[in-house]
Amino acid sequence: MYKPSTKNAWVGRTDSLDGAQGVRWHQAIQFLNLSEPIPGVEQGEVAFAFLGFCSDEGVNRNMGRVGAATGPAALRSAMASFAHHLPQHVHLFDAGDVICTNQHLEEAQEQLGRKVALLLKHGYRPLVLGGGHEIAYGHYLGLERAVAGKTLGILNFDAHFDLRNYAQQPSSGTPFLQIADRSHAHGDALKYKVIGLQEYGNTRILFQTADRLRVDYTFAEDVQPHNLPQLTAQLNRFLDAVDKVYITVDLDVFAAGYAPGVSAVNALGLQPEVVLALLKTVAKSGKLLSIDIAELNPALDIDNRTAKLGAAILYQVVSSWSKAQ
Repeated sequence: MYKPSTKNAWVGRTDSLDGAQGVRWHQAIQFLNLSEPIPGVEQGEVAFAFLGFCSDEGVNRNMGRVGAATGPAALRSAMASFAHHLPQHVHLFDAGDVICTNQHLEEAQEQLGRKVALLLKHGYRPLVLGGGHEIAYGHYLGLERAVAGKTLGILNFDAHFDLRNYAQQPSSGTPFLQIADRSHAHGDALKYKVIGLQEYGNTRILFQTADRLRVDYTFAEDVQPHNLPQLTAQLNRFLDAVDKVYITVDLDVFAAGYAPGVSAVNALGLQPEVVLALLKTVAKSGKLLSIDIAELNPALDIDNRTAKLGAAILYQVVSSWSKAQ
């Protein structure tokens, strides 16, 4: 099911005495109804489109703690009061929500793919709000046409490979094996890199699958501030080998103190500053195609800490990406 968004999803502080110099994101946001014809982005303009994926069916199938379906609403709420510092040619749009109903995950993923493809076709830069990590397969379905004949790089900030077998049924733990199999079946080139991997969170068969697929991965213990020059060099080599990049940020990659509101809390996860530095490198590269934020579970959050982290990541990505050609 698809539902357009409204102003009710963007409620925040208003500094009425400051006029145009006090504008915040909720005052600048515009709305797209993807069930109707949408305008194309004019030359010289930059348009970001937030698209929600309200689903935790994949988490449920993966025996995780459900609640991620309300993640998109929590991210919008956390972004609403952001101060607006974007130049006049950069615009923010809310493109509504794809909603998984009656456990029909595959149907919702197909619909998400169609909506992402529509946004890309009209020149928008998609920022997809999750939802469980099953968001990744639906998101990829929308990227296929845009990357046909090109090498797509998938950069996953995650404690897990999410390469589980999906013979019984897909879940939040299977999207990247699904993507790999689909891309190979279509003869498409694909490179998959995971940053923040936890050895204790991935079984031996997952490492074997990753090796078979030639997945590039960096353990969480190596993603440290003092290693940032080396990490950036590794990332640049990855960028040099691809034409376009899709970023997916699973919030369980972060340490529990930063991100308690996830299905699989990570005691030894990453610090946000390191991840932000790497995200900015990709955003400024000119190769970024789209990004999503996954696994926010507001029901498990503390003081909206995880929602605010996901929102802050999106703010920094929008700021950096808006400057890329």
